[in-house]
Amino acid sequence: MPLKALLMDEKAMQRAITRISHEIIERNNGCENVVLVGIRRRGAPLARRIAETILAVEGTAVPVGELDITFYRDDLSRKSEQPTLNAGFFPCKVTDKTVVMVDDVLFTGRTARAAMEGVMHEGRAGKIQLAVLVDRGHRELPIRADFVGKNVPTARNEHVKVNMTEIDSFDSVELHG
Repeated sequence: MPLKALLMDEKAMQRAITRISHEIIERNNGCENVVLVGIRRRGAPLARRIAETILAVEGTAVPVGELDITFYRDDLSRKSEQPTLNAGFFPCKVTDKTVVMVDDVLFTGRTARAAMEGVMHEGRAGKIQLAVLVDRGHRELPIRADFVGKNVPTARNEHVKVNMTEIDSFDSVELHG
């Protein structure tokens, strides 16, 4: 798909991550009871960046985990006969914690639903919140993000591509279509 627009460059991404980090701190009256869980693939490095920002701002080290939602998807049978599981990890017990799930793009809401199921499989969190770098609309489920870096109205046939240095060697958010 051809590039239609550069939605965020490296500086804009960092500003969004900083804003999300501050909002997480404010909404939760600090971060003493917060656990960040990055949804694989690009949600994981995004969660680590948020944790680094929170540490710099608050002086609080927030535990960061990763979640592979493969077996929690409702379209699993359509994806593959034999799906591969890339094990995730939780850095601590989630029971009674505020778990902030972190993902790059919120689209239909199905990934967030699957991630909630994965978190609940680990224990009974006190609260589950959702932080996303980009919310592009077109929800199929009644899910909304608590923390959003940028809202981007898109057509259903367009694609939002998040590039992260940890995976792609550079930072940007692009609209393709």
